[in-house]
Amino acid sequence: MSEINIQNIDLPEDTSKNPESENSSNLFAESITNHDINKEMEESYLAYAMSVIKSRALPDVRDWLKPVHRRILFAMHKMWITPWSKFVKSARVVWEVIWKYHPHWDSSVYEAMVRLAQDFSMRYPLVKWQWNFWSIDWDSAAAMRYTESKMEKITPELLADLDKETVRFQDNYDWSFQEPSVMPTKIPWLLMNGSMWIAVWMATNIPPHNLWELCDAIVEIVANPEISIDEILEIVKWPDFPTAWVIYDIEKIKETYRTWRWSIVIRWKADIEENEKNWRQNIIITELPYQVNKANLILRMAELVRDKTITWIAEIRDESNKDWIRIFIWLKKDAFGSKILNQLFQLTNLQTSFWMNMIALVEKWMQPKLLNLKLVLEEFIAHRVEVITNRTIYDLKLAEARKHILDWLKKALDSIDAIIKTIRASKTKEEAKEKLIAEFTFSEIQADAILAMRLQTLAWLERQKIEDELKLKIEIITDLKHILATPARIDEIIVDETGEIKNKFANSRRTEIVSYWLGNFDAKQLVPNLDMIVTISKKWYIKRMPVDTYSSQNKWWKWVKWNSNDEDMIINVFHAKNHDELLFFTDNWRCFKLNVYEIPQASRIARWQALVNFLNLADKEQISTVLNFSQSNWKYIVMATLNWTIKKTDINEFASVRRSWLIAAKVKPWNLLKWVKVTDWEQEISLVTKEWKSIRFSEKDVRSMWRTASWVRWIKLKEWDEVIEMDCISPESNSKLMNVMENGLSKMTDIKEYRLQSRWWTWVKVANLTAKTWKVAWAKIIQEWTSDDQDLLLMSQKWITIRMPLSQIKTSWRSTQWVIIMRMKEKWDKVASVSLIPNEEKVEEWLKEENKIDDK
Repeated sequence: MSEINIQNIDLPEDTSKNPESENSSNLFAESITNHDINKEMEESYLAYAMSVIKSRALPDVRDWLKPVHRRILFAMHKMWITPWSKFVKSARVVWEVIWKYHPHWDSSVYEAMVRLAQDFSMRYPLVKWQWNFWSIDWDSAAAMRYTESKMEKITPELLADLDKETVRFQDNYDWSFQEPSVMPTKIPWLLMNGSMWIAVWMATNIPPHNLWELCDAIVEIVANPEISIDEILEIVKWPDFPTAWVIYDIEKIKETYRTWRWSIVIRWKADIEENEKNWRQNIIITELPYQVNKANLILRMAELVRDKTITWIAEIRDESNKDWIRIFIWLKKDAFGSKILNQLFQLTNLQTSFWMNMIALVEKWMQPKLLNLKLVLEEFIAHRVEVITNRTIYDLKLAEARKHILDWLKKALDSIDAIIKTIRASKTKEEAKEKLIAEFTFSEIQADAILAMRLQTLAWLERQKIEDELKLKIEIITDLKHILATPARIDEIIVDETGEIKNKFANSRRTEIVSYWLGNFDAKQLVPNLDMIVTISKKWYIKRMPVDTYSSQNKWWKWVKWNSNDEDMIINVFHAKNHDELLFFTDNWRCFKLNVYEIPQASRIARWQALVNFLNLADKEQISTVLNFSQSNWKYIVMATLNWTIKKTDINEFASVRRSWLIAAKVKPWNLLKWVKVTDWEQEISLVTKEWKSIRFSEKDVRSMWRTASWVRWIKLKEWDEVIEMDCISPESNSKLMNVMENGLSKMTDIKEYRLQSRWWTWVKVANLTAKTWKVAWAKIIQEWTSDDQDLLLMSQKWITIRMPLSQIKTSWRSTQWVIIMRMKEKWDKVASVSLIPNEEKVEEWLKEENKIDDK
């Protein structure tokens, strides 16, 4: 119901017959009947909202302060509590503010005063404290009767020239005192310290910035008012939080400063350190987040560990104090620090978003307005112009008043004898004043100044001082008038004073920035694409090492040891680059994807990382083949088992492996996958068994099947025999088949020695057998054009390794004997793994040739 009808309201009978009462009742009823209650509620609520916004919610764009902050600083100014005075009780300041300017309870004033002193909330604190004033865990400060405070050294710049009529003063709440409506600040505090408050219908959230950059931006805007926001963003690059942090995505930050309504992603700085004694990784956090409670953050991490959301954290220790932050996260054995840190970024406030919404009061502290970076600085510059103008007018009035006195003092000295005679003839001071005004046409001020002169003024030196001061005042008045008449002079004063502030108080920034967007974060940009050796042990530990970890050796050189753990052995070694993507195929026909740079890099004798930290392996599941997915010209993937099973699948079936895994085929549990190779539809498949059997046939004999399909057979083997290697070759290439026996014997044979057959045909021997010949441990197809550019890296089960050029192994017939390439240290030691890696000298020669071509 929008209107109230007085006729429908039951009023009590009025026993009095007073006509005036009846007229009053009629006027009241008429006002209620003709008034819209919805409109009344809207107007009343709007008035209340604007009162809240102006009195305590939003900051003034000119000086950043809210009324309570302004009153605290003004009270300290009136009490002469300066940076150079001694500390005073905080209660003294609080009660001065309460009984003179701020009609609220003392807790609200004291809390606002405490915030002005917090170096983790304010980029440049305004209050200097003593004793227990705050805590990084948001513990409340001690009672105000215990703490002491005074101004910081930068605070007087906020109140500079306050007593020179630079700003408008207003009555306090009971009209008994005057307080400033705005401060004549020399510094853009709104951007320098930021602000975060919620008002009715609106809120503001402004990050702090670096004073150095803001001063440079002010100078540029004064010099070039038409400067664009993009040009300003070359100076004020991004926020500068008091607790440092790292900000991501430059383009989003620029868009934020153009519209000032956006969000930026911020992270803590955290380092991953490895303990040299037990080889465990630890996460150390050394920076406090902006506006985040450290105690609550640690509690949140403890809850994640308790709920087993994060399972690799052993202990969390808070080693912080009031001077520095240190949160030590001790990880469990074999934990992957980068993975745990990413989980903390995702599940805690280690990574957060800062929503920027620049709303401030403009136009004489009356209108809330959404501003961008340039508008904020322009409003501040306009405020500085007004302050400097008012200060100049004030100084001009004082100078002219003093000149007015000096003019007549000089005139009085010229007629000093007559003036003295007039004064001596007067009976009282008032009579002398009247005669001076009447006889010499002095003003009252001048007459008072003459009567106040001392006899020493009659001396020649004192007379010269008056003349010199008069001359100086004339110069000052001329200069002040020139300032008021020339806007360019005001701009020069702004630039000069801004430069002084910059030289006195500016410091280097704390917050860093990362150019890329965190949502599209690509760690490859931070990792050099170097050649690496990736090794996997029998107990499923993995690590990567640079290729230059081992120097090249000749055939009979001494071996070097790889690791001190005698209970484990190498089962897989391969070469890859940091940016490559690896496909891990398990014997259960499951496929996982992992980037090479995600594998921890370690030294030759350092501990490894458990593979289960990277891949979600099942119990007793083993990695059968690791495939470098980054190679080009692939069309099919050929998979083979230890017996007679083989399958070919289109490579696109594995283009997008889920974060968990993909199934490679539907097979029986006993049929375990062992090899995975890549082909381009024109290649041939070569298989070698442990019992020296070999077969070569075209891959077209194996039809392509879906990823979830079954498999086909290639040959039937004996029960005690099994496949030792499967590889793919090109029919046109002059390839060679290299075999390495378990006891360190080796032989390289031209692939043409092995005739091309069809699938299901019989096999041929790889060599003649003797009593010294053991079973085949490794076989590989060697391309002719790469044999001189690669080295052979052999590792035994007892961690003995040797690296030698592949070119040192000569090519022989298929029916000939073997050559020794590695001698075992122990009798029952065997070759565990063999790998081909690039030759360093050949790579250096190739790079030199490439550089010569580029220079040309």
